[in-house]
Amino acid sequence: MSKFMSSLVPSNTKAVPQCDHSNVSESPRRRFLRFAAAGAAVGLAAKLGIDIGSPDRVFAQSSLTPDAALEQLMAGNQRFVAGNITSDAQDLQILKQKTVDKQEPFAAVLSCADSRVPVELIFDQTIGHVFVTRVAGNIATPEIIASLEYGAAVLGTKVILVMGHASCGAVKAAIQGKEVPGQISALFPHLQPAVAQAGSNLEAATKANAKIQAALLRESSTVIAPMVKEGKVKVVAAYYDVGNGTVTLVN
Repeated sequence: MSKFMSSLVPSNTKAVPQCDHSNVSESPRRRFLRFAAAGAAVGLAAKLGIDIGSPDRVFAQSSLTPDAALEQLMAGNQRFVAGNITSDAQDLQILKQKTVDKQEPFAAVLSCADSRVPVELIFDQTIGHVFVTRVAGNIATPEIIASLEYGAAVLGTKVILVMGHASCGAVKAAIQGKEVPGQISALFPHLQPAVAQAGSNLEAATKANAKIQAALLRESSTVIAPMVKEGKVKVVAAYYDVGNGTVTLVN
């Protein structure tokens, strides 16, 4: 994706203005995300008959604590890096026996849509273990926030990991700020806060973006924010090295 996005510079499109949103305070974008996500969550809850305003109505499926869920996710990455994958032998059996009518993921991951980032494989997790949302640039749009709220409030995910990755084409394109066709430029405003913080350093901007998107989830979601405060969910940022396969937490 990076080669494609960096090479698309037609002359009949307009460049996206460079905006400075270098902090995560209550900006117009954050207000939009917060209210849009809240609306989506309320609509979803109404259809499911869930009172999201009451902590007692959270249907937690996993018995893991948020810290234990994160440890399990990272332990899987260590197996992946070491070449000791265990999940592949379980997939078919679990698919047939346990996941036809329900799912009980212990973790959720917001990752880039990049084809080099196969989330379940990276964390050595099998079918039904990880609730995955993917979009170029791993950005927290209203739709993504609504999906992760469903994962936390209904499915019982204990940790939400926002994962950027090396050589991210979306972040690279936002740094370059070139003219692009279609709706690709719609990604740029979401990524500009990270570019404003980190400048032209791709790795630094990618890590900054993961932290910013994680902060948006922790602070702007009317469902996830109270769960974080109550210690029911942990939201963390991470960086995946596509070269050596290692996932590191970003603080």
